[in-house]
Amino acid sequence: MLNPNKSYEVIQPPSDSVSSLNFSPKANLLVATSWDNQVRCWEIVRSGINVNSMPKASISHDQPVLCSAWKDDGSTVFSGGCDKQAKMWPLLSGGQAVTVAMHDAPIKEMAWIPEMNVLVTGSWDKTLRYWDTRQPKPVHTQQLPERCYALTVRHPLMVVGTADRNLILFNLQNPQTEFKRIASPLKYQTRCLAAFPDQQGFLVGSIEGRVGVHHLDDSQQSKNFTFKCHRDGNDIYSVNSLNFHPVFHTFATAGSDGAFNFWDKDSKQRLKAMARCNQPIPCSAFNNDGSIYAYAVCYDWSKGAENHNPATSKTSILLHLPQEAEVKGKPRPGTTGRK
Repeated sequence: MLNPNKSYEVIQPPSDSVSSLNFSPKANLLVATSWDNQVRCWEIVRSGINVNSMPKASISHDQPVLCSAWKDDGSTVFSGGCDKQAKMWPLLSGGQAVTVAMHDAPIKEMAWIPEMNVLVTGSWDKTLRYWDTRQPKPVHTQQLPERCYALTVRHPLMVVGTADRNLILFNLQNPQTEFKRIASPLKYQTRCLAAFPDQQGFLVGSIEGRVGVHHLDDSQQSKNFTFKCHRDGNDIYSVNSLNFHPVFHTFATAGSDGAFNFWDKDSKQRLKAMARCNQPIPCSAFNNDGSIYAYAVCYDWSKGAENHNPATSKTSILLHLPQEAEVKGKPRPGTTGRK
């Protein structure tokens, strides 16, 4: 079925809000974690301009699941959430999910770091923990100043966003010490992060409809800027998701206003604004070649449990096929081409 953005609906979506979406790095397998305690996987099959989804498998947690990550070889899915544990699910081999990590509070973020062969988990218990999945105890626990809200890794760069607008930068070649700690360039709570594909900086999105573009190198600070997005008149919405395009290195933002947009940070242009959906977009993901952009449309809890009406808030996962003009950067005004 197509909607205003010519997107295709994934069949048999979760029964409650989606908290994360992640494509396999090797195939068009899409994993969604949900507040209904489930981790689901679909196979996405594209034939020409049509896209079909086939439910493949699912596992359960004891409580809502908040985050997910794939192993770099596409064999295994990790998931974590409110039951304070991370599970490792050998999806391709059909094996059982096993618990490989534990925290003292919900696990909000995770990433597989192939260069180190470890899983990193970030929790509301104010720690980051690194796990060799063959061992029951973490190989390292890193104290954070506050609860972990967001995390992004492009080895050797890792950026962690916590409560109180802390951004902690790590050089993963020396992961046991902070590389740098800065206050977010945005005045409000951090919602999402995305490291630049060239590891030279990162994007940060906040609850106040704004994105910051930040470079690591002190000599590049003049290139830092923030911009407003996901706003409608006086209504300001959270930026919930940031994803770099794997080929063109432009990026997508998705927000609580139900919109997603494509941007080029180098020319400081919005490439494409998409039609708004009737509910927030809490999370999104590109597939490995950038030909499919998946996004969830559902209640995002930004207005609290008291405003959640399960009878009226349907959960959907939609697949958009970006046209090259939507996601390919344009030359900066006054230049003849891109580097």
